[in-house]
Amino acid sequence: MTNRIYQSLTDKKAKGEKSFAVLIDPDKVTLENVDELVRLAVDAKVDYLLVGGSLIISNQLDEVVTQIKKQTDTPIILFPGSPSQISKYADGLLYLSLISGRNAELLIGQHVISAPFVKETGLEIISTGYMVIDGGVPTTVSYISNALPIPSDKNEIAMCTAMAGEMLGMKLIYLDAGSGAKKSVTESMIEVVARKIEVPLVVGGGINTPEKAYRNCKAGADLVVVGNAIEKDSSLIREMSEAIHATAGFVASK
Repeated sequence: MTNRIYQSLTDKKAKGEKSFAVLIDPDKVTLENVDELVRLAVDAKVDYLLVGGSLIISNQLDEVVTQIKKQTDTPIILFPGSPSQISKYADGLLYLSLISGRNAELLIGQHVISAPFVKETGLEIISTGYMVIDGGVPTTVSYISNALPIPSDKNEIAMCTAMAGEMLGMKLIYLDAGSGAKKSVTESMIEVVARKIEVPLVVGGGINTPEKAYRNCKAGADLVVVGNAIEKDSSLIREMSEAIHATAGFVASK
């Protein structure tokens, strides 16, 4: 098991470089159109490809990952909604612990069950403190997690939760407003959290314009994840990538 993906994230963070990940939901793509999506991502110099979703009902996770592998050597990172959403053909796994909620099953319970299988896959495991932030509407992730999201205006709660996650050993902190969110994580929340942690900060959910992605990076996000907006308009990939990478060299003040 290597730490190639995580090392690339920390190296970029140290240099003030921002990263862009396109989220591909196996339930929302076909094996035919995933090729075009990956081609656009490669042309736009996307840094990582996240694969996963809250449900995964199509039973084609392995097929989607292997199809992507045929097109690119861009790192493929699993973003699972449950322990069953694992493919040994990917490169890495965000091992999500829902630190924003009080559901013990998603904090540690499901990890205990999945640990032996996950270990055997040989995937690069990246422990991730996952924080669901209120995105203005009920989302699949908030429903499935059976946990209340952190209110979007409670920056201090988000800050303290992120700090606790880092001190408990999480390698990443992920602020997520959820797929289809009406509003993304606020720039003020991103800024407050970014100032108090040293590990890379991931932000996703409700990011539907290049300008919003750019501002999130300026506020302190190290990795911006976009899925739903690109599902609706794949041509946004290049504009999003250019906006995010335009912030290279910017380091948020502590």
